[in-house]
Amino acid sequence: MRFLIDFFPIALFVVGYKMHGIYAATAVLMAATVVQTGIIYAVDKRLQTLQKVTLALVLVFGTLTLLLQDERFIKWKPTVLYASMALVLAAALWVWKKNFLQMLLGSQLRLPDAVWARLTVAWVAYFAFMATLNGYVAAYYSTEAWVNFKLWGYAFPVVFIVGQGLYVARHLKDESEGPHA
Repeated sequence: MRFLIDFFPIALFVVGYKMHGIYAATAVLMAATVVQTGIIYAVDKRLQTLQKVTLALVLVFGTLTLLLQDERFIKWKPTVLYASMALVLAAALWVWKKNFLQMLLGSQLRLPDAVWARLTVAWVAYFAFMATLNGYVAAYYSTEAWVNFKLWGYAFPVVFIVGQGLYVARHLKDESEGPHA
């Protein structure tokens, strides 16, 4: 269910683009993200920082796209989001010596500190990869190709999250078997 809530703004954006172009799609994305955020708040009774940042970026970059009639703003929004996430996680881990993933999920998952550090490095690399990939597609491909990439590019996070789940599961299993592992 959560995947559908996360996916529906992008799906509606693609439909809006195919039917009416980038500017209508941008308005649809903005509205869908507001609705998505409202649904998440209604279900969870709170919003995570990433959800707030995503909403703010969609609204700011969407507004710039519509007011200036320049599609580059909406196309670069994901790059800004992914790069920001990579920088925040990296700075927290290596500069401030804080592991934000562990702080956020540590009460739900009991993992050794070294595993948390590897997970964070993997997330930093993933966000940097996605920022670079979106930036490349936004800069060197047509808007049509970029929109299709946004739709089919959902395979990247699915594969990454499944891989993270398999990695975490291996360490959870080891911990439940006892210290001999």
